[in-house]
Amino acid sequence: MDFPVTLAISSTGLVLVLVLAAAAQRLLGTRLGVVRTFLAALLAFTLAGPLLSPILDIFKDEKDPGIGAMWILFLMIMCVVLIPMVILVLAEALVPPGTIPGPLEAVRSLRGRLSRGRRYSQITRIAIRHGLGPYLRGRGDRLEDRSGKVRLARSLREALDDGGVTFVKLGQVLSTRRDLLPAEFIDELARLQDHVAPAPWELIEPVLAAELGGPVEQVFAEFDRTPLAAASIAQAHAARLHGGERVVVKIQRPGIGRVVAKDLDIVRRLAGTLESRTRWGRALGLRDLAEGFAVAIGEELDFRIEAANMAAVAASNGGQVTYPAPVAAMCTERVLVMQRLDGKPVTTATRDQGPDLARDLLDCLLRQILVEGVFHADPHPGNLMLLGDGTLGLLDFGSVGRLDASVRSALQRFLLAMNRQDPLGVTDALLEVVPRPEEIDEAGLERALGQFMAKHLAPGMNSVQMFTDLFKIVSMHGLSIPPEVAAVFRALATLEGTLVRLSPGFNLIGEARSFAGRYLAEQVDAGTVKETVTQELAALLPMLRRLPRRVERIASAAEHGRFSMNVRLLADDRDRRYVTGLLHQVQLTVLGATAGLMAVILLGVDGGPIVLGKTTLFQLIGYNLLVIAAILVLRVLVMIFRRPREREDARL
Repeated sequence: MDFPVTLAISSTGLVLVLVLAAAAQRLLGTRLGVVRTFLAALLAFTLAGPLLSPILDIFKDEKDPGIGAMWILFLMIMCVVLIPMVILVLAEALVPPGTIPGPLEAVRSLRGRLSRGRRYSQITRIAIRHGLGPYLRGRGDRLEDRSGKVRLARSLREALDDGGVTFVKLGQVLSTRRDLLPAEFIDELARLQDHVAPAPWELIEPVLAAELGGPVEQVFAEFDRTPLAAASIAQAHAARLHGGERVVVKIQRPGIGRVVAKDLDIVRRLAGTLESRTRWGRALGLRDLAEGFAVAIGEELDFRIEAANMAAVAASNGGQVTYPAPVAAMCTERVLVMQRLDGKPVTTATRDQGPDLARDLLDCLLRQILVEGVFHADPHPGNLMLLGDGTLGLLDFGSVGRLDASVRSALQRFLLAMNRQDPLGVTDALLEVVPRPEEIDEAGLERALGQFMAKHLAPGMNSVQMFTDLFKIVSMHGLSIPPEVAAVFRALATLEGTLVRLSPGFNLIGEARSFAGRYLAEQVDAGTVKETVTQELAALLPMLRRLPRRVERIASAAEHGRFSMNVRLLADDRDRRYVTGLLHQVQLTVLGATAGLMAVILLGVDGGPIVLGKTTLFQLIGYNLLVIAAILVLRVLVMIFRRPREREDARL
């Protein structure tokens, strides 16, 4: 066969397949995947030859086919159109969209899997190199002596350090959880706060020059290439501006964004797997927690956000805690220039300084959370400095939480009810802080909170597990904590470990209750009460001025028998669309069933005019009704299979 003839046949076949795909999708009345629609039409086109051959043979034998034969031919073509419709409906039921990725998604997924596989392999090699391989397989030795625990803790810290920013962050969080890990691990992991290996200057200098638009010698009057400190995301260098101001330059580690993106992808997938396969994963909401963790690290990678956070926190009343001010004109995505605070690591504080420093830090953070609404969300020891005058300096504002007035008010009532040891008040305030589920055992929650207060707020009690136990109560009763409130509890849990390091035996409960008492005194101050009443009256005054006229109109309408109520059903457009779709589905179902029933009756009737061969007119009409019934039923089925996913997409 000549090439032009072959090309023409191929082009004609492709056009017919496309027409068949368009007809099937139009009759189903919904948009389907392009690839699956084309494949279904291609399969139907392949089967069309064997199905139509007997009919075409009849046409060859008939000299004058007539209208009946043409009708039968049209009926067979519609049967061919039914084939891709049936295939598409079965595909919607058995292989929903998204189950099998498309070509582009498959290529991207394969590339991502290869990248994740390399990262998994790298993490595994790091763990094995530091002697953690047996523990990953669950075959590690149980260590009873302290020296063995110290060696294992050192290996874990070195492995986390080599693992990169995400795992360093994990170690930083674990270093504040004395309720989870032995003291040997806490002491070793605490070194991750300010003992991370710095990146070589040869890698840091290009980042600095690219972000500030010039060489270091041109931008700064002085610059110390030896870092002051190195953290998981960045390292800090001392410098002096041309105006003489001493500053600290925080420079992001080169290439850290790509590594973090891979690690966060691994964390998200692992959290999703655990949440879908384990009961405790669903109770904790691991997918949401992982997403919140990913968002927090993403913000830490943009130093412009940190500069804005520093300005927001510094605008609040810091009390005895000092914050460095950013040099806004020199702050970019990967470089942060800020005022230098002179001091030493907070861990060098003496035993006599510890209680006062812990009290100042607690008062500062509680005031940020409850009064100002902008708070430092990661107050671990590495973010604190002991200044020359003996006060605290608070550093690293990459993680900052924000609370609106309503949440702050609910948290204030929660703390004050805790101070009074009022289980009912604590329960009501907690249910204002977290979204109230449809079904909740309020009496059980109140009893659990009462037992919690009896355990932790009794005289002489100072448990370091207070926030952990509170989280357990919240999870046990099916309460989901909003991200901004979760940041509060995470900050308080981190603060708890920091306070213990600053001042072992620090009376956290007593100091928090003391703060609540002072804040309560501020709330009931005559001036504050007067200001609050004035604000409330100012808000109510417009409504009070309109109230007499509205009451008079209602009373007059009732007196003359004109009082009525107007209620609009289905006022919401979403409700109208849902009811319309439901009625449409019911209508198609009734029509399809009626057409099918009439087809069966007509096919069972004997006699009637002969149209073609032995086929009567009644049988021909019955076959057409069967095709119509099949189309309507398939259309209803595709609506049924797609509607749950459409509702799910609407929720997402």
